[in-house]
Amino acid sequence: MRSRLVPCIALPHNGDCSAPEMKKALIAIFATLAALTGLGIGILAAHMGRFPAVIAASLKHKSAADSSGNGGGPRVIRFASNPQPAPPFLGRDLDGNIVSTAEWPGKVVFVNFWATWCPPCREEIPILIDLQSKYKEGLQVIGVSLDDGSPDDVKEFAKMAGINYPIVMRSRELVAAYGGVPALPTSFVVNKEARIVQKHEGLFPPELYETEIRALLGLPVDANIETFEDVGQIFLKNASRATELPGVDFAGLTPDQKRAALKRLNSESCNCGCRLTLAQCRINDTTCPVSKDLAAKVVKEILAGEKPAPIPIGAKPPGASAPPTANQ
Repeated sequence: MRSRLVPCIALPHNGDCSAPEMKKALIAIFATLAALTGLGIGILAAHMGRFPAVIAASLKHKSAADSSGNGGGPRVIRFASNPQPAPPFLGRDLDGNIVSTAEWPGKVVFVNFWATWCPPCREEIPILIDLQSKYKEGLQVIGVSLDDGSPDDVKEFAKMAGINYPIVMRSRELVAAYGGVPALPTSFVVNKEARIVQKHEGLFPPELYETEIRALLGLPVDANIETFEDVGQIFLKNASRATELPGVDFAGLTPDQKRAALKRLNSESCNCGCRLTLAQCRINDTTCPVSKDLAAKVVKEILAGEKPAPIPIGAKPPGASAPPTANQ
């Protein structure tokens, strides 16, 4: 995150920093600052209760040097080798103009899921404004607001922020089509062929976004371009392609046993409340202790040659639930 400077407070004094008047003034000021800080934290916590992954996502903010792995060498950008078509949608922005994926071919698109109450989202907005202005001929940023309030409030915020790209209000269908949005901000990077090549959860440096845009537009970049297979990093539905899962130890399993374990992990549901399979939950939330323990149990049973208990006809497997909702 960008560093923030706290303004200095100038106080009149008689040159004696230990004077009682000086102490009283300092105590009063610190008490006021503490109260304001507590109020701010309380407001933020209320919103985080609705979307607890917001701050966790902001911690994924990396520098371009970090992503290169060498601290000072050329940057590395990565695009999916098996990009999926961008889910189509047709809607109207806050000004009533039609926003359609039919207008995307030939342009690089950033589909940015955000909210007015999300601090990292607000910090990211000037970055997106600058990029939209600089690459307006080849780039289209589209904001998808996850605010629960009135579209008029979002429109007023957008006007004050100087947002120069269209904003649409979220719908359950739209969020679900993108595989759910577990954290804010989340941006999907779409290439000129209308396929999603990358997803960013949290706040990243503007240099990374700009390098990706330039590369996808065919412009020169000072970076190495690598590819990766999407096995759930972009769309959780691709988790079935994964041969390794975060926090799951397949050591000791034969190839056949590993395939059996992966099959179960992709078919059995996690009961942490995420409504995902165990494999999807491990990819979506590597800190989830429930899916980690259940996955370890599956591997242990496979290693011991145990079979899962048969499920009565018509019954749901343990932890099974409805398909993911729009908020997941």
